[in-house]
Amino acid sequence: MERLEGYVSHIIYRNTENGYTVFELQGGEEITCVGSFPALDEGETLELSGDFTEHAVYGRQFKVVSWQHVSPEDALGMERYLGSGAVRGVGAALAARIVKRFGRDTFRIIEEEPERLAEIKGISERKAMDIAVQLEEKRDMRQAMVYLQKYGISNAMAVRIYETYQDRLYRILEENPYRLADDIEGIGFRKADELAAKIGILMDSEYRIRSGILYTLQQAAGEGHMYLPKTVLVRRAAALLELEEEAVDEQISNLAMERRIAARREGDDVNCYGASFYQAELSCARMLLELHAGMEREDGEEQPLSGEEGRELLDRVERLQEEEGIELDELQKKAVLESIRNPLLILTGGPGTGKTTTINLMIRYFVSRGMDLLLAAPTGRAARRMTEATGYEARTIHRMLELSGAAPEENRRASFMRNADNPLEADVIIVDEMSMVDIYLFQALLKAVSPGTRLILVGDDNQLPSVGPGQVLHDLIASQAFPVVCLQKIFRQAGESDIVVNAHRINRGEPIGLDNKSRDFFFLERSSIPVIYKHMIQLIREKLPPYVQADPYDIQVLTPMRRGALGVETLNGILQTYLNPPDPSKKEIQVGETLFREGDKVMQTRNDYQLEWEVVSRYGIPIDRGVGIFNGDTGTIREIDMGMQTVAVEYDEGRRVTYGLSQMDEIELAYAVTIHKAQGSEYPAVIMPLLGGPKLLMNRNLLYTGVTRARDCVTILGSRQVVEEMIANVSETKRYSSLDKRIRELKGEFCSH
Repeated sequence: MERLEGYVSHIIYRNTENGYTVFELQGGEEITCVGSFPALDEGETLELSGDFTEHAVYGRQFKVVSWQHVSPEDALGMERYLGSGAVRGVGAALAARIVKRFGRDTFRIIEEEPERLAEIKGISERKAMDIAVQLEEKRDMRQAMVYLQKYGISNAMAVRIYETYQDRLYRILEENPYRLADDIEGIGFRKADELAAKIGILMDSEYRIRSGILYTLQQAAGEGHMYLPKTVLVRRAAALLELEEEAVDEQISNLAMERRIAARREGDDVNCYGASFYQAELSCARMLLELHAGMEREDGEEQPLSGEEGRELLDRVERLQEEEGIELDELQKKAVLESIRNPLLILTGGPGTGKTTTINLMIRYFVSRGMDLLLAAPTGRAARRMTEATGYEARTIHRMLELSGAAPEENRRASFMRNADNPLEADVIIVDEMSMVDIYLFQALLKAVSPGTRLILVGDDNQLPSVGPGQVLHDLIASQAFPVVCLQKIFRQAGESDIVVNAHRINRGEPIGLDNKSRDFFFLERSSIPVIYKHMIQLIREKLPPYVQADPYDIQVLTPMRRGALGVETLNGILQTYLNPPDPSKKEIQVGETLFREGDKVMQTRNDYQLEWEVVSRYGIPIDRGVGIFNGDTGTIREIDMGMQTVAVEYDEGRRVTYGLSQMDEIELAYAVTIHKAQGSEYPAVIMPLLGGPKLLMNRNLLYTGVTRARDCVTILGSRQVVEEMIANVSETKRYSSLDKRIRELKGEFCSH
């Protein structure tokens, strides 16, 4: 490892989020240096440790491993630093006058006798104090950096800690470092726990136990749970903390008294919710019941389906069927009538049961009555499909609610512009793919729907539940508090689509045809993993694109697992090699264990409400801008800028996002994705490798969801026995949610008013 010393003559590039900086160091010769620095200004004197490397594009560079500031000893160094722009209001000329007046004593004068700066022409007493404050702030930050580096905290994270707590950080870290997990995004319980151990916080500290309990509930939310039974929470938290269960049990009671968790006795156990999760369910239940009651208060009694008014309504719907050339079965007709009569309707049914046809007639009816409609779906793909199927514009729920990005400088978090104070302006709102909607998105939607607006929620309850917490559609149906119409008749028959027929057979637990006599459902018995790889690549590159008239990138590999030979992580590496091989014209960048290359298919792995996107015209002129990229959004890497260390990804509808290195953990390769992640999407062709896996995972629900993601063709590669076992396996991982209970509890209150 080599050492360099010099001053920063020029900053070429700086990423303010992670501190990654490219700069020129002057120390006899000018050397390009790269590394992470919390706060760096031109003119600063540094001592660096690291190694020289040869960059393919930018040539010889010094890669900094560690560094420290060095106070400039000579007058020239002081003048250079003060005049570099590091101190607001001090330029090169003024810096020269300051150093000429005070010489090598300049920094001591600024720190100890700042009022003396006013002796210099052009510096008022107020400006003198401002200069001193700026240098003091920078000194405080540097001291904090040194302190935090002792505990293995990265420079970028240290900056965020210092900006959050300022000089309080020393007291907070010594008393309760677990506060960092609550206050600073990116520091979870595990990082805070590592830090606490280094500081010397005891294993059985009450701060540690409480933080561990809250972290356990957060982890459960990542699995989709709204709460954990107390027995499960105690067991999980005790294992995490490596403590006796009694110590955890006691702190659960304390957290409940502080209202940081909600503990409710329900049945034989006490269910423990994070406070925000319990409030979200309670809020949704209340808004749903208010919405359901709102139209009755506004319109009087419900529209009857019998009597003269009922016959008139039925006649109008039947005339509309004739005019539109649409023929509905009895359940579809009932759904249309219920959507007219009720402020809230849930429409459910499997593939091919006519949900889209039913929605189309609802739309035609409401439009014929002069009513304003809004259509929405959770993802861009689902919204685009809804637009194509109805002929009316559908948007993502986030765009419909007008997501506004965070503004840290104004201490404003990301939020929706449409809310209770600024509700959606519509008479009817139809939301498709409701099985994908989690509790928080549903809460935001309900806040923006005012009583008097009809809300029609459409989805397939047999799909996997949302990636986020809760199982909203399932709980709404289970509450039995609102009208539900479940379509059952299959309109796309066997001669037209075996995908649909087999999906319903899977759902009923019946055997499916694996004899390859179908035109859109194929099974290739393969027991060798390398052979599965070979045929998968062959199908994507050669066989399926002309068969389904699609690009190879539109053909999706879906797998139950993340790990293993047929898991997402392994398959993506193999598929990338064959579908987007290395090429001198394509730049690539290594981030952690993943190599990203221009042209790669990638997926956003979590909701980011702050990511900015723009759509540009063919001439490069921005024509639309917005914020928010969401879990499951799929795009293509269009450009990698090695100098700026950024990656540009283009998502659906031409939305282009530029990621810095610190944000790259939000995306992953998407040549293969888990079936759960593919929920709500539709692909021209789907390939599913099924050769075994955990019994709890390999179930009927998962197979059904995977099959129904395909529009034109399904190909299963693997074991017939595994497919049959999945159809027979009805065990599902239990998801702890209770929106249905909250609805039933509150319904009594509404009925009594």
